Amino acid sequence: MIVNPTKFDDVAAVRRQVTKGCLDAGWAEPLWLETTAQDTGAGQARQALDAKVDLVCALGGDGTVRAVAQAMVHTGTPVGLLPGGTGNLLARNLGLPVTNLERALRIALTGADHAVDVGQVRFEASGAEPDAPEQVFLVMAGLGFDAAMMAGAPERLKAKVGWLAYAVSGLKNLTDPRVRVRIGADDAPSYTRRVQTVLVGNCGKLTGGIVLLPKARVDDGWLDAVVMSPKGVVTWAAVAIRLLTRRGHPRVERLRCRRIRVAAERAQEGQLDGDTVGQVRGMRVRVDAGALLVRLPAVPRG
Repeated sequence: MIVNPTKFDDVAAVRRQVTKGCLDAGWAEPLWLETTAQDTGAGQARQALDAKVDLVCALGGDGTVRAVAQAMVHTGTPVGLLPGGTGNLLARNLGLPVTNLERALRIALTGADHAVDVGQVRFEASGAEPDAPEQVFLVMAGLGFDAAMMAGAPERLKAKVGWLAYAVSGLKNLTDPRVRVRIGADDAPSYTRRVQTVLVGNCGKLTGGIVLLPKARVDDGWLDAVVMSPKGVVTWAAVAIRLLTRRGHPRVERLRCRRIRVAAERAQEGQLDGDTVGQVRGMRVRVDAGALLVRLPAVPRG
Protein backbone atom coordinates (compact mmCIF):
# COMPACT_ATOMS: atom_id res chain seq x y z
CA MET A 1 0.00 0.00 0.00
CA ILE A 2 1.57 3.26 -1.16
CA VAL A 3 -0.23 6.00 0.73
CA ASN A 4 -0.22 9.78 0.48
CA PRO A 5 -0.73 10.68 4.15
CA THR A 6 -1.65 14.29 3.37
CA LYS A 7 -4.95 13.12 1.90
CA PHE A 8 -6.31 11.76 5.20
CA ASP A 9 -7.14 13.29 8.57
CA ASP A 10 -6.59 9.98 10.38
CA VAL A 11 -3.98 7.87 8.60
CA ALA A 12 -3.91 5.30 11.40
CA ALA A 13 -7.63 4.63 11.00
CA VAL A 14 -7.21 4.21 7.24
CA ARG A 15 -4.37 1.79 7.82
CA ARG A 16 -6.50 -0.29 10.20
CA GLN A 17 -9.35 -0.38 7.67
CA VAL A 18 -7.06 -1.43 4.82
CA THR A 19 -5.26 -4.05 6.91
CA LYS A 20 -8.56 -5.57 8.05
CA GLY A 21 -9.79 -5.66 4.43
CA CYS A 22 -6.66 -7.51 3.33
CA LEU A 23 -6.82 -10.04 6.18
CA ASP A 24 -10.55 -10.64 5.63
CA ALA A 25 -9.85 -11.37 1.95
CA GLY A 26 -7.18 -13.93 2.83
CA TRP A 27 -4.15 -11.75 2.13
CA ALA A 28 -1.25 -11.12 4.46
CA GLU A 29 -0.89 -7.81 6.28
CA PRO A 30 0.15 -5.32 3.60
CA LEU A 31 3.49 -3.56 3.35
CA TRP A 32 2.58 0.05 4.24
CA LEU A 33 4.68 2.74 2.56
CA GLU A 34 3.93 6.45 2.91
CA THR A 35 4.89 9.04 0.32
CA THR A 36 6.86 12.18 1.14
CA ALA A 37 7.26 15.60 -0.43
CA GLN A 38 10.59 14.41 -1.82
CA ASP A 39 9.35 11.03 -3.09
CA THR A 40 5.71 11.06 -4.14
CA GLY A 41 5.37 7.36 -4.97
CA ALA A 42 7.94 6.11 -7.47
CA GLY A 43 10.58 5.23 -4.86
CA GLN A 44 8.02 3.45 -2.71
CA ALA A 45 6.81 1.47 -5.74
CA ARG A 46 10.37 0.34 -6.45
CA GLN A 47 10.75 -0.65 -2.78
CA ALA A 48 7.56 -2.71 -3.04
CA LEU A 49 8.82 -4.43 -6.20
CA ASP A 50 12.10 -5.23 -4.48
CA ALA A 51 10.05 -6.88 -1.72
CA LYS A 52 8.46 -9.17 -4.38
CA VAL A 53 4.90 -8.11 -3.65
CA ASP A 54 2.01 -9.48 -5.72
CA LEU A 55 0.08 -6.21 -5.95
CA VAL A 56 0.85 -2.52 -5.50
CA CYS A 57 -2.04 -0.26 -4.46
CA ALA A 58 -1.90 3.52 -4.81
CA LEU A 59 -3.93 5.20 -2.06
CA GLY A 60 -4.00 8.90 -2.86
CA GLY A 61 -4.84 11.33 -5.63
CA ASP A 62 -3.96 11.36 -9.32
CA GLY A 63 -0.45 12.57 -8.55
CA THR A 64 0.21 9.56 -6.32
CA VAL A 65 -1.18 7.18 -8.95
CA ARG A 66 1.00 8.73 -11.65
CA ALA A 67 4.15 8.56 -9.49
CA VAL A 68 3.48 4.90 -8.71
CA ALA A 69 2.80 4.13 -12.37
CA GLN A 70 6.13 5.74 -13.32
CA ALA A 71 7.87 2.81 -11.59
CA MET A 72 5.29 0.12 -12.41
CA VAL A 73 5.13 0.26 -16.22
CA HIS A 74 6.38 -2.88 -17.96
CA THR A 75 6.94 -4.72 -14.65
CA GLY A 76 4.08 -7.22 -14.97
CA THR A 77 2.95 -6.45 -11.39
CA PRO A 78 -0.60 -5.09 -11.22
CA VAL A 79 -1.69 -1.80 -9.66
CA GLY A 80 -4.83 -1.33 -7.57
CA LEU A 81 -6.48 2.09 -7.47
CA LEU A 82 -7.77 3.24 -4.09
CA PRO A 83 -9.54 6.64 -3.83
CA GLY A 84 -7.94 9.40 -1.84
CA GLY A 85 -7.77 12.55 -3.96
CA THR A 86 -9.85 15.31 -5.50
CA GLY A 87 -10.14 13.99 -9.03
CA ASN A 88 -9.31 10.26 -9.07
CA LEU A 89 -9.53 10.60 -12.83
CA LEU A 90 -8.03 7.28 -13.92
CA ALA A 91 -10.39 5.45 -11.57
CA ARG A 92 -13.34 7.43 -12.97
CA ASN A 93 -12.40 6.57 -16.54
CA LEU A 94 -12.13 2.89 -15.62
CA GLY A 95 -15.45 2.85 -13.79
CA LEU A 96 -13.85 2.13 -10.40
CA PRO A 97 -15.18 3.41 -7.05
CA VAL A 98 -13.96 6.91 -6.20
CA THR A 99 -15.78 7.45 -2.89
CA ASN A 100 -15.86 3.98 -1.33
CA LEU A 101 -12.49 2.70 -0.10
CA GLU A 102 -13.90 -0.67 1.00
CA ARG A 103 -15.30 -1.46 -2.45
CA ALA A 104 -12.17 -0.24 -4.24
CA LEU A 105 -9.97 -2.39 -2.00
CA ARG A 106 -12.13 -5.45 -2.65
CA ILE A 107 -11.72 -4.99 -6.41
CA ALA A 108 -7.96 -4.54 -6.04
CA LEU A 109 -7.66 -7.75 -4.01
CA THR A 110 -10.06 -9.97 -5.95
CA GLY A 111 -10.26 -8.45 -9.44
CA ALA A 112 -8.63 -9.29 -12.76
CA ASP A 113 -5.56 -7.71 -14.35
CA HIS A 114 -6.17 -5.52 -17.39
CA ALA A 115 -3.46 -3.97 -19.55
CA VAL A 116 -3.93 -0.23 -20.13
CA ASP A 117 -1.97 2.32 -22.12
CA VAL A 118 0.05 5.12 -20.61
CA GLY A 119 1.29 8.31 -22.18
CA GLN A 120 4.97 9.18 -22.16
CA VAL A 121 5.75 12.91 -22.35
CA ARG A 122 8.99 14.83 -22.61
CA PHE A 123 8.57 18.51 -21.79
CA GLU A 124 10.93 20.98 -23.40
CA ALA A 125 11.90 23.98 -21.33
CA SER A 126 13.42 25.82 -24.29
CA GLY A 127 11.87 23.93 -27.20
CA ALA A 128 15.19 22.22 -27.94
CA GLU A 129 16.03 19.82 -25.09
CA PRO A 130 15.71 16.28 -26.48
CA ASP A 131 17.51 14.76 -23.48
CA ALA A 132 14.86 15.78 -20.90
CA PRO A 133 13.51 12.61 -19.21
CA GLU A 134 10.19 11.11 -20.24
CA GLN A 135 7.41 11.14 -17.67
CA VAL A 136 4.38 8.89 -17.48
CA PHE A 137 0.83 10.20 -17.51
CA LEU A 138 -2.38 8.22 -17.27
CA VAL A 139 -5.08 10.78 -18.02
CA MET A 140 -3.86 13.94 -19.76
CA ALA A 141 -0.80 16.08 -20.37
CA GLY A 142 -1.08 19.62 -21.62
CA LEU A 143 0.09 23.17 -21.79
CA GLY A 144 -1.70 26.51 -21.70
CA PHE A 145 -5.02 27.41 -20.11
CA ASP A 146 -5.74 24.08 -18.41
CA ALA A 147 -2.34 24.00 -16.71
CA ALA A 148 -2.64 27.66 -15.64
CA MET A 149 -6.06 26.85 -14.19
CA MET A 150 -4.59 24.00 -12.14
CA ALA A 151 -1.64 26.08 -11.01
CA GLY A 152 -4.01 28.79 -9.77
CA ALA A 153 -6.28 26.53 -7.69
CA PRO A 154 -5.34 26.98 -4.00
CA GLU A 155 -4.84 23.74 -2.04
CA ARG A 156 -7.05 24.97 0.81
CA LEU A 157 -9.90 25.70 -1.60
CA LYS A 158 -9.48 22.28 -3.24
CA ALA A 159 -9.74 20.67 0.19
CA LYS A 160 -13.00 22.53 0.87
CA VAL A 161 -14.86 22.38 -2.46
CA GLY A 162 -12.98 19.74 -4.49
CA TRP A 163 -12.90 20.12 -8.27
CA LEU A 164 -14.91 23.37 -8.13
CA ALA A 165 -11.66 25.04 -7.05
CA TYR A 166 -10.40 24.54 -10.60
CA ALA A 167 -13.48 26.27 -12.00
CA VAL A 168 -12.82 29.29 -9.77
CA SER A 169 -9.23 29.40 -10.97
CA GLY A 170 -10.30 28.94 -14.59
CA LEU A 171 -12.48 32.04 -14.52
CA LYS A 172 -9.41 34.10 -13.68
CA ASN A 173 -7.57 32.82 -16.75
CA LEU A 174 -10.28 33.07 -19.43
CA THR A 175 -8.85 36.24 -20.91
CA ASP A 176 -5.23 35.09 -21.10
CA PRO A 177 -3.78 35.79 -24.58
CA ARG A 178 -3.55 32.96 -27.07
CA VAL A 179 -0.13 31.62 -28.02
CA ARG A 180 1.16 30.46 -31.41
CA VAL A 181 2.08 26.77 -31.44
CA ARG A 182 3.35 24.36 -34.08
CA ILE A 183 1.73 20.92 -33.96
CA GLY A 184 2.98 17.75 -35.61
CA ALA A 185 1.08 14.46 -35.22
CA ASP A 186 2.54 11.15 -36.45
CA ASP A 187 3.73 11.53 -40.06
CA ALA A 188 1.31 14.29 -41.04
CA PRO A 189 2.74 17.71 -41.98
CA SER A 190 3.06 20.07 -39.02
CA TYR A 191 0.91 23.20 -38.88
CA THR A 192 0.56 26.37 -36.81
CA ARG A 193 -2.35 27.52 -34.65
CA ARG A 194 -2.99 30.32 -32.17
CA VAL A 195 -4.39 28.50 -29.15
CA GLN A 196 -5.41 28.80 -25.53
CA THR A 197 -4.57 25.22 -24.65
CA VAL A 198 -3.43 21.88 -26.07
CA LEU A 199 -4.31 18.68 -24.23
CA VAL A 200 -3.16 15.16 -25.08
CA GLY A 201 -5.26 12.44 -23.48
CA ASN A 202 -4.91 8.76 -22.70
CA CYS A 203 -8.58 8.81 -21.65
CA GLY A 204 -11.25 11.45 -21.95
CA LYS A 205 -13.45 11.87 -18.86
CA LEU A 206 -12.91 14.76 -16.43
CA THR A 207 -14.51 15.61 -13.09
CA GLY A 208 -18.03 17.01 -13.09
CA GLY A 209 -19.17 14.56 -15.77
CA ILE A 210 -17.33 16.40 -18.56
CA VAL A 211 -16.20 14.17 -21.43
CA LEU A 212 -13.48 16.16 -23.16
CA LEU A 213 -12.34 13.43 -25.55
CA PRO A 214 -15.35 11.25 -26.45
CA LYS A 215 -13.38 8.73 -28.53
CA ALA A 216 -10.52 8.25 -26.07
CA ARG A 217 -10.10 4.78 -24.59
CA VAL A 218 -7.47 3.82 -22.07
CA ASP A 219 -6.62 0.57 -23.84
CA ASP A 220 -6.94 1.36 -27.58
CA GLY A 221 -3.28 2.06 -28.34
CA TRP A 222 -4.00 5.67 -29.37
CA LEU A 223 -3.66 9.17 -27.98
CA ASP A 224 -6.46 11.70 -28.40
CA ALA A 225 -5.57 15.39 -28.50
CA VAL A 226 -7.69 18.51 -28.33
CA VAL A 227 -6.59 21.95 -29.48
CA MET A 228 -8.70 24.83 -28.17
CA SER A 229 -8.47 28.35 -29.54
CA PRO A 230 -11.34 30.43 -28.09
CA LYS A 231 -10.97 34.19 -28.22
CA GLY A 232 -12.68 36.02 -25.40
CA VAL A 233 -15.18 35.09 -22.71
CA VAL A 234 -18.15 34.78 -25.10
CA THR A 235 -16.40 32.21 -27.27
CA TRP A 236 -15.24 30.31 -24.20
CA ALA A 237 -18.84 30.10 -23.03
CA ALA A 238 -19.94 28.70 -26.39
CA VAL A 239 -17.09 26.17 -26.35
CA ALA A 240 -17.97 25.09 -22.82
CA ILE A 241 -21.62 24.49 -23.76
CA ARG A 242 -20.60 22.43 -26.79
CA LEU A 243 -18.21 20.37 -24.67
CA LEU A 244 -20.85 19.69 -22.05
CA THR A 245 -23.27 18.52 -24.73
CA ARG A 246 -20.51 16.58 -26.54
CA ARG A 247 -20.91 18.59 -29.73
CA GLY A 248 -18.23 20.11 -31.91
CA HIS A 249 -17.16 23.74 -32.20
CA PRO A 250 -15.00 25.50 -34.84
CA ARG A 251 -12.60 26.60 -32.10
CA VAL A 252 -12.06 23.02 -30.92
CA GLU A 253 -9.94 20.64 -32.99
CA ARG A 254 -9.45 16.98 -32.12
CA LEU A 255 -6.72 14.61 -33.28
CA ARG A 256 -6.00 10.90 -32.93
CA CYS A 257 -2.37 9.87 -33.10
CA ARG A 258 0.34 7.73 -31.58
CA ARG A 259 2.90 10.53 -31.37
CA ILE A 260 2.53 14.30 -31.23
CA ARG A 261 4.84 17.26 -30.76
CA VAL A 262 3.74 20.73 -29.68
CA ALA A 263 6.14 23.70 -29.75
CA ALA A 264 5.04 27.12 -28.40
CA GLU A 265 6.45 30.50 -29.34
CA ARG A 266 6.65 31.49 -25.67
CA ALA A 267 6.67 29.65 -22.37
CA GLN A 268 3.40 28.23 -21.05
CA GLU A 269 2.40 26.44 -17.87
CA GLY A 270 2.49 22.64 -18.30
CA GLN A 271 0.67 19.88 -16.45
CA LEU A 272 0.59 16.11 -16.00
CA ASP A 273 -2.59 14.48 -14.68
CA GLY A 274 -3.48 17.68 -12.86
CA ASP A 275 -0.04 18.38 -11.41
CA THR A 276 1.71 21.45 -12.77
CA VAL A 277 5.30 21.13 -13.99
CA GLY A 278 6.19 24.81 -14.40
CA GLN A 279 6.88 26.84 -17.52
CA VAL A 280 7.56 24.86 -20.72
CA ARG A 281 8.05 25.70 -24.37
CA GLY A 282 6.87 22.42 -25.81
CA MET A 283 6.17 18.73 -25.34
CA ARG A 284 6.77 15.48 -27.20
CA VAL A 285 4.19 12.80 -26.40
CA ARG A 286 3.88 9.14 -27.38
CA VAL A 287 1.55 6.31 -26.43
CA ASP A 288 3.02 3.34 -24.57
CA ALA A 289 0.41 0.72 -25.41
CA GLY A 290 -0.55 -1.87 -22.78
CA ALA A 291 2.32 -0.78 -20.52
CA LEU A 292 0.53 -0.95 -17.16
CA LEU A 293 -1.52 -3.69 -15.48
CA VAL A 294 -4.49 -2.38 -13.48
CA ARG A 295 -6.89 -4.37 -11.31
CA LEU A 296 -10.49 -4.18 -12.56
CA PRO A 297 -13.60 -6.11 -11.45
CA ALA A 298 -13.41 -9.75 -12.46
CA VAL A 299 -15.93 -10.74 -15.14
CA PRO A 300 -18.05 -13.71 -14.00
CA ARG A 301 -17.56 -16.81 -16.11
CA GLY A 302 -20.45 -18.26 -18.04
